[in-house]
Amino acid sequence: MSQQISLKEAERKAFRTTYNDGLWDIFLGCFFLMFVIGPYLSPSLGDFWSSVVFLPFWALVYLAIWLMRKYVVTPRIGKVKFGLARKTKLAKFTVVMLVVNIVSLILGFVVALNFGSVPGQMFGIIFGMLLLMVFSMAAYSLDFSRLYIYGLLVGLSPMVGEWLWTHGYTTHHGFPITFGASAGIMILVGVVVFIRLLHDNPVPTEGIPFGEA
Repeated sequence: MSQQISLKEAERKAFRTTYNDGLWDIFLGCFFLMFVIGPYLSPSLGDFWSSVVFLPFWALVYLAIWLMRKYVVTPRIGKVKFGLARKTKLAKFTVVMLVVNIVSLILGFVVALNFGSVPGQMFGIIFGMLLLMVFSMAAYSLDFSRLYIYGLLVGLSPMVGEWLWTHGYTTHHGFPITFGASAGIMILVGVVVFIRLLHDNPVPTEGIPFGEA
């Protein structure tokens, strides 16, 4: 029994190490830059196209992360194949996230149809709670504790931004300021974690044992 627990803990630690390279922090920060730049594009492109225009940008960021993980991270920490339990957990997480996204899409349509009758603060609360819920589920499913903090940051961003906008302290419902601060924190943390990983895990020299390299 103790051996089984040790194996589960070892797999859990390996899973966290594999995805704790800072690259996903950077990707999330880049994703939320949409709420920083998008409001300035809406007057000329419209709400829909001001979001769609970011798809090529996200694709490039994702490609860069994939390349960095394959050619920079993997040679340093190796590649791990996870067991059935971990794969099942990830599959359940994928299904849950799909359901959440569908619900979010439906709520988005409802909110859009009732735009004139729903107060701005209510938009901020609904949007913020959805973001907090998604990040909390992701943090629990992926054993990625920083996502709880990120969830709190982005969950408060629309509510704080709406308050700032209502009191005349900022424009565009405060999104460029609040989401800009959240995205900046994610990217900064990701860069620090990635640099630390490179420093603590040098590439093993070919032909020399890792401990002697």
